[in-house]
Amino acid sequence: MTRRGWLLFAALGLIWGIPYLLIKVAVRDLTPASLVFVRTALGAAILLPVALARGNLRALLPRWRPVVLYTLVELAVPWVLLSDAERRVSSSLAGLVVASVPLVGALLSRLSGGHERLGGRRLAGLVVGLGGVVALLGLDVGSGDALAVAEMALVVVGYALGPLVVSRKLSDLPTLDVVVASLVLCALAYAPVGIAQLPSAMPALPVVGAVVGLAVLCTAVAFILFFQLIAEVGPVRATVITYVNPAVAMAAGVTLLGEPFTAGTAAGFVLILGGSWLATGSRRRDAQRDREAAASGPDAVLPSSSGSSVAT
Repeated sequence: MTRRGWLLFAALGLIWGIPYLLIKVAVRDLTPASLVFVRTALGAAILLPVALARGNLRALLPRWRPVVLYTLVELAVPWVLLSDAERRVSSSLAGLVVASVPLVGALLSRLSGGHERLGGRRLAGLVVGLGGVVALLGLDVGSGDALAVAEMALVVVGYALGPLVVSRKLSDLPTLDVVVASLVLCALAYAPVGIAQLPSAMPALPVVGAVVGLAVLCTAVAFILFFQLIAEVGPVRATVITYVNPAVAMAAGVTLLGEPFTAGTAAGFVLILGGSWLATGSRRRDAQRDREAAASGPDAVLPSSSGSSVAT
């Protein structure tokens, strides 16, 4: 990976490690639908003026189907399920379950005929990282709320599908426009229920801060960085950030919410970080083959926010 790829990887590992904590705080006073509505509406309000000034949003109209599909699998469905699940499970558990996204993404990529090579080292990294998730869960996922676990499983599938939709259907469109369109569509879809379920009184200050953090940092900023990461390292490697996110989520949950830290947690940290290194650190020759395969197919590179092609 390039230095730019590692910087994007580290930034997103941190930024997308804290939403679980923020969601846990926000659902104290907000329903899942209201939280998704406010989060997407604020995120869209930040980015929409910039997108309108660029004047490229009309280019999305012929691609409305994949844009809607991406909105469903990456925002609309996962975010409401994740918010609902965190009303019954810890933020740490939510972050850990999402760590299985890279494995699911790799399998979906291969099953759908993707060009990106896994290789023995990357596959081993995915398995090691998944082993870390098992250790962190104490080898007993079923001890949690069954409905919440099912919701989290659907979140994982959605998060794994999102990068594939982007790479194969939207890769020639400006990053910012796709993000803004998705946020606007999601906000409009949740507006009727989300507004109706808003609390009658102003929520507590920590809840307001959590919602603002989700909208600005974890939505508006993070999505721009995520599209750039896909462009730099490919869709399968991009989802490997979810191996670092659980470490951040666990640290935040333990230190700020008093969630438990166990021996399985300690072992899981080591396995997750080791799996992340293995899954992203292919040999130079294999990386060159990945670039050549990407350049020859439609699911190759994603334009930067300026609309120019990013070469890896």
